[in-house]
Amino acid sequence: MGVGRFVYTPILPLMHAGAGLSAGAGANLATANYIGYLLGALVGILAPALVRSRALLRISLVVLTGTLAAMPATHDTAVWFALRLLAGVTSALIFVIAVSSLLSRLREYPAHLPGWAFGGVGGGIALSGLLVLVLRPVADWRAAWWASAALAAVLAVASWNLRPEARPTTTQATQATQAIQANADHAHEATTVTAAAADSSHAPRTHRWFTALFASYTLEGVGYIIAGTFLVAAIEQSSPGPLGGGAWVLVGLAAVPSSALWARLGRRWSRPDLLLAALVVQAVGIALPALMGGAPAALVSAVLFGATFIGVSTLALATGAHLEFPRSVALLTAGYSVGQILGPLVVAPLLHHGYQRALVLAASVVLVAAVAAAVLRIGFPHHMVVVRATAPVRQPAPTESAADAGSHR
Repeated sequence: MGVGRFVYTPILPLMHAGAGLSAGAGANLATANYIGYLLGALVGILAPALVRSRALLRISLVVLTGTLAAMPATHDTAVWFALRLLAGVTSALIFVIAVSSLLSRLREYPAHLPGWAFGGVGGGIALSGLLVLVLRPVADWRAAWWASAALAAVLAVASWNLRPEARPTTTQATQATQAIQANADHAHEATTVTAAAADSSHAPRTHRWFTALFASYTLEGVGYIIAGTFLVAAIEQSSPGPLGGGAWVLVGLAAVPSSALWARLGRRWSRPDLLLAALVVQAVGIALPALMGGAPAALVSAVLFGATFIGVSTLALATGAHLEFPRSVALLTAGYSVGQILGPLVVAPLLHHGYQRALVLAASVVLVAAVAAAVLRIGFPHHMVVVRATAPVRQPAPTESAADAGSHR
């Protein structure tokens, strides 16, 4: 997904030079990808069963790779638009399926494991950016697309056997009926069930926290995509040469361990606190190239941006799962993708004066997202109490392993 979605950024200058792609058309192709990403996220909302489909995952991997290979086969801007739109749809489907699988299957495992999986997006950015950087002096834009397609194919084979989220085997209604039947003849157990039902009325309603989270993540989509689209161009504008391309590779390298590191920090600090910190750090990183020129500012900006944008996604989606809000992954991804569509449109009038104002605006939007994350911290339910109408579960003995206890359950 990192290759298929983000390789367009380093290839874009080659298409301007070799394919005659105008700046306006290039922006339209980027917008097509963002619209496709939104459509893919909406599929996850409207058809949640598809998120558990291995066939859809494999089809998406194949189609995404195919869109990369098809880009150099034409000079038709309309066809390019359709290909980038389709790449956006399949990227979102792969992302939603993979994240849903990770959050459901690794729930009892250390949090850094799904963090490293999120880092795969950064790995794709770094590999594809390095690939284009190496090919740039000796090859044209067509070779760059073909090489990226070959790289995506190799990664698709490696991810071919990923298992989507498991289908539920028993409905909650059936579980409740079984529990009631099992306890019907025991007065003291009936009393326990009644007390549990009364206690459930005190369970926290998570709508207000999810609203703040949704607002923060949507605003992050606006600010992040402005930086992700124009950061390289802004660096090259003030420092011509390979610095921009090198900074993009550095963004990917910094992103690889970022989610795992943020997950480890979660052992000491809460997710809302970390989300707030990540957004503030990212805002600083986005603003640096606009406020300071030169290589040091560009490289520090790349590290700060790369170290936070995937980490923010990890923290936001994990927070949504913690709140147990229905279809939180798909809803948050949809809001994020709406923000990505709005981002380039918001800064378009500012681009006539260079990229500095666009980056300052992006940093400001991310700071507003940090304010929403600060609101999320107020009264956040760090320990969710979930009450289910099920038969009593035998507690494991002190010497019994978690695996043994799970087998009894």
